[in-house]
Amino acid sequence: MSNIDELKSTGLKATLPRLKILDVFQKGGQRHMTAEDVFRVLLEERSDIGLATVYRVLTQFEQAGILSRSHFESGKAVYELNEGTHHDHMVCLDCGRVEEFYDAEIEKRQHDVARAKGFAIADHALSLYAHCTKNPCPHRAAGHPVEPGEAPGAAENKA
Repeated sequence: MSNIDELKSTGLKATLPRLKILDVFQKGGQRHMTAEDVFRVLLEERSDIGLATVYRVLTQFEQAGILSRSHFESGKAVYELNEGTHHDHMVCLDCGRVEEFYDAEIEKRQHDVARAKGFAIADHALSLYAHCTKNPCPHRAAGHPVEPGEAPGAAENKA
């Protein structure tokens, strides 16, 4: 299905900003992106799409089921393509990298706990926050943010 058909199937018109933003998610190397990440990619591509438009389109895509939104430790909304399969997230506290995973035993255990407490899970999101066990973190060196306000690569120069 083409991007135009995909947008039309959700009831959205295939405008240039929508097509470009969808393309960023489909062809980008980064799976989990903030609105600012998307805007930065568009700037690099010399697109004339403003940040307000990016926010508006991301919200429309989430409402249409094209994207899923998560909130990790940074507190910023992070978007990813909704591919229809459930997965959980592990977030590196050292570099901010997000790793997706699925574990059938964890899923079963959550349902067992809910059932024992008198609940039936309708939906859930599990995010685990962990420190990288590789020293130095290979993704931090790739220019990923380390701490709020700290420049990429600054952590390597502290020692």
